[in-house]
Amino acid sequence: MIRLLVAAAISLGLSLFGTRFLISWLEHRRIGQPIREDGPQGHITKAGTPTMGGLAFVAAAAVGWFVSDLNGAVFTRRGLLCMAAIVGAGAVGLLDDSIKVFRERNLGLSKRAKTVGLLFVATAFALSMLAFTNVATTLSFSRFDFPGVGIGKVGWVIFAVIIFYATTNAVNLTDGLDGLAAGASIFGFAAYTVIAFWGFRHNSIYGDQSFLDTAVVSASMMAAVAGFLWWNAAPARIFMGDTGALAIGAGLAAIALST
Repeated sequence: MIRLLVAAAISLGLSLFGTRFLISWLEHRRIGQPIREDGPQGHITKAGTPTMGGLAFVAAAAVGWFVSDLNGAVFTRRGLLCMAAIVGAGAVGLLDDSIKVFRERNLGLSKRAKTVGLLFVATAFALSMLAFTNVATTLSFSRFDFPGVGIGKVGWVIFAVIIFYATTNAVNLTDGLDGLAAGASIFGFAAYTVIAFWGFRHNSIYGDQSFLDTAVVSASMMAAVAGFLWWNAAPARIFMGDTGALAIGAGLAAIALST
């Protein structure tokens, strides 16, 4: 429990103050969000608002997770892969945001290029989970054997990639109003923090001590996004961009699949 609190506190603090620093840095360089001319007229006033805010909370979550145990953390492959998926999807989003900003138009990566990037991260995550962890290849509700419908390794990889791709795009679509995606995702990460910690505390049933590390990843993302929301709530001082939206979606998908 202490490690969860430490991770959340560090992530919250770094995100809260890091986002404020990022806003100043982006405003100084006049790096802002282009707005589609054929979009809602109410969005025109948001043109020029700093974007790529996901950089702040992804970095904060990663640091919070990494330094969460001052006495020597027990990092696991499960937690490492979840955090790698978050950073990987965030990198795809960062490339998309960068193209939008430097070309000064609301068109970043092509649909094909973004899809290829996300599918690469999703496939790498799914294959790594099978190769380096004891993840169960069954469809279940509360534990791996209830109802425990086996779909095999190939079926699980396909299922995982679909979940990953769908969730990243779902969060990206949700990110249309100030604070909406950030506010909604906090509840998702909070739920998975409880779920993963429950699995850790009931090791005799779930049989996996690495759930603690997964819970720490989830708690770090929850707190980091909460810190970002302080600046993203209406009227937003900064947008998360695809950098943040894809990272949040990847985090929710990866943690869901790993539990």
